[in-house]
Amino acid sequence: MGSAFIRLLLCDPDFDGTVCNLDVLTYAADLANLAEVENDPRYRFVQGDICDGITLENFDVVVHFAAESHVDRSIECAQKFIQTNIMGTHALLEELKKFPKCHFHHISTDEVYGNILEGAADEKAPYAPSSPYAASKAASDHLVSSFAKTYGLDITVSHSTNNYGPGQFPEKFIPLMITNMIEQKTLPVYGQGTNIRDWIYVEDHARAVLKILEKGVSGEVYNISAHNPMRNLDVIENLAKHFDESVEIEFIADRPGHDMRYALDASKLQALGWKPKISFDEGIKRTINHYREKIDASKDRLRHTG
Repeated sequence: MGSAFIRLLLCDPDFDGTVCNLDVLTYAADLANLAEVENDPRYRFVQGDICDGITLENFDVVVHFAAESHVDRSIECAQKFIQTNIMGTHALLEELKKFPKCHFHHISTDEVYGNILEGAADEKAPYAPSSPYAASKAASDHLVSSFAKTYGLDITVSHSTNNYGPGQFPEKFIPLMITNMIEQKTLPVYGQGTNIRDWIYVEDHARAVLKILEKGVSGEVYNISAHNPMRNLDVIENLAKHFDESVEIEFIADRPGHDMRYALDASKLQALGWKPKISFDEGIKRTINHYREKIDASKDRLRHTG
């Protein structure tokens, strides 16, 4: 998501600012996602950990994408999620107190609202996180809100539905299904595949964040959704239409605390003038093409080195 946002800014020739990308480069990071802008004079990369303390001097805006985000990993071990998502956010907020004119935008998730069996959660819905990941994001949301109220900081917060698109690490659902289909592997699906998620193409999410920065009100929270709710089985069926071979699904034991349905009401954001541009079908075509090209390139490298 962060790399898509950076590309969005730098593809605009009229953007006359400077983008500093701070990233610790965990297992899920891939600098190739920013190869097209790495030589742009408006772009600078710094490898670093938000938990280690950084200076925000001379910055006008901070967009806080940094997070551990894979639910399964949080269930296996919550420590990294607490460290990065809570302690890391706290470290940034402590630094922000020194520069209260710097605007801080915090990226959060629909998962903080928990299981939404009917309707859609608006920005005033109560928090009910189910996983350690969701709880760590909920805690960071509360930290941001409390620091804004206590110290007069200039903040906005956004909650997004599930992102998908090129460059996503393939432990996430859609890229995992795509790469397994390309490699003709079995598709592992939790439970009966009836869990419902709402999907948004990553570039639409980036445009939503930019719209909030441009027109959002300080102190406000905005939900981001393209309103594409689908069962996991429906997503697989959609993906399978792009492949000649049949797919084989393996239903596996459901994970603990697995929410059945997420849904967000994004009307507050839409009132700012934002709407998604990329349909699910178009976004899926782009995403499949990306992973096909990536896997083909990997096979070519192996042939040349072998």
